[in-house]
Amino acid sequence: MSQSSTKPPAPASRTAVWKSITITLTDDIAQGRYSSGDKLPSEAQLAARFGVNRHTVRRALAAMAEQGLVHARRGSGVFVAATPTDYPIGKRVRFHQNISRGGQTPAKRILALETRAADKTEAAALQLEAGEMVHVYDGLSLADDQPIALFQSVFPALVLPEILTSLEEMQSVTAALKACGIADYTRQETRITAKLATTTQALHLRITEGSPILRTTGVNVDPTGRPIEFGRTWFAGDRVTLTIDGQES
Repeated sequence: MSQSSTKPPAPASRTAVWKSITITLTDDIAQGRYSSGDKLPSEAQLAARFGVNRHTVRRALAAMAEQGLVHARRGSGVFVAATPTDYPIGKRVRFHQNISRGGQTPAKRILALETRAADKTEAAALQLEAGEMVHVYDGLSLADDQPIALFQSVFPALVLPEILTSLEEMQSVTAALKACGIADYTRQETRITAKLATTTQALHLRITEGSPILRTTGVNVDPTGRPIEFGRTWFAGDRVTLTIDGQES
C-alpha cells in the first residue's frame, strides 16, 4: 500500500529588505518629506528606523544613487539629488514647457533619426496604409542634465518630408513641426502603462534593470484633426510624476 505525500507549500516570495527601504525613501522624496539638496538621516539613524544593520541601509542608498536620486558627499552624508518631476499630460503636451515650469532646465539628446516603413501599430495610429514610409526620431529627454525619459516620435513621411532635417537642427518636436508648417497641434489620446526597464533602457536612463518605468503612447493631431505624430515615451518611474490636468481646454 503506497502512501501519498504532499509537498509543503513554497514560501511566498518577499521583497528584499534593502529594496523595501529604497522604495520607502523614494516615496519620502516623492511626497516632499525631503527636497532637492536636503541631507538624509545618517546610516545609523536609518538603520534604527528600519530595524536593520547599516550594511543593509548602505545597499539601499547605493541603489538610489545608481538611479540618480541621491549622492554622497565624503564626510558630509547623503543628499537628495532630485525630486520627481511633475509632468502634465493633457491636450497640449510640451516637454520643454513642462520641465521649465518645474524650475528645471530641459534638454534632449538625439539617439537616432531614420526613415523606414511603418509597422502595423504606427500605420493605424497615423491613419496610413500598411508599409507607408515614416520618419522616426529616437531620443533621450533630460532635466537638469539627468535623464528622465526615452522617447520615439514617428511622423508620416509624405506629410512631413523635411521633419528629420528640422529635428536635427532644433531637437524640439514643437519647433520642428512649426518649421514644417504645423503651427499648433494637440494630443488626441494618451495611454499609460507600467513596465519594467530593459537592459538598454536602464543604461540610457541610468537606473537598474527591472526598475519601474511608465510607458505612454499618444497621437498628436494638427488643427484639422489629421494625425501628425505617434509617440512612445518611457519615463523613469522614480523621476517623473505624470499628472492629468482636468481643467485644460
